[in-house]
Amino acid sequence: MIDRRQLLRSLAIAAPSVLGIGAVGQALAQDARAARLIAANVCQVTPATTQGPFYFDPRLMRGDIRDGRAGYPLALRLQVVDAACRPIQGARVDVWHCDAQGNYSGYPGQQQGDLSGETFLRGAQVTNQAGRAAFRTIWPGWYQGRTAHVHFKVLVGERDLLTGQIFFPDRFSRAVFDQLPDYARDSTRGRIFNDQDGIARRAGQGAYAEVTQVEGGFEAAMVIGLADDRGALLSRS
Repeated sequence: MIDRRQLLRSLAIAAPSVLGIGAVGQALAQDARAARLIAANVCQVTPATTQGPFYFDPRLMRGDIRDGRAGYPLALRLQVVDAACRPIQGARVDVWHCDAQGNYSGYPGQQQGDLSGETFLRGAQVTNQAGRAAFRTIWPGWYQGRTAHVHFKVLVGERDLLTGQIFFPDRFSRAVFDQLPDYARDSTRGRIFNDQDGIARRAGQGAYAEVTQVEGGFEAAMVIGLADDRGALLSRS
């Protein structure tokens, strides 16, 4: 099995950056910097997607959601903005996802059995003045019929303003799943990637994070854009 340092080197050789090469990518990056955004999906309204069957609110306000779960380190940086790219302060962002072997905490019937009472890979943060929230986690694994993804909610009080999913470029997932022992399986039957996942296809590019290599892992950044009515609701609260 390849080690983490070799994985980073192989990704650096294999493909260009997520933003792409050329005038369009450079222009998007410049627009993002001008608006003080953390990613270049400038002023897009983030699509709502299904909540999925494995949500519950453990009421855990924490940035490090790993709970000792093995996997490739991922720094997840999110920024909540309104439709005019204005940062939204004070929104609660909940995230949850499966572990390297496709298990969700808090539910029975997982591949590792009954995980009721567990809360790994779940947590929440409140956005700061720049609309930002950050989490330390691991690269999500896969389970039958789903590509790698992270679920999120944006809430104010008990009001759910947006429920969505975050997706990642396939080349990162392929490298992690194929080369790191924490993600090894006896069989890859049922493993799919973005173009085969109906939820990812319907969500489109506005649901994809920009992934970069950092020391010891990956960093994924995404701007979560709220529609006009939802952004206004939050700003009035």
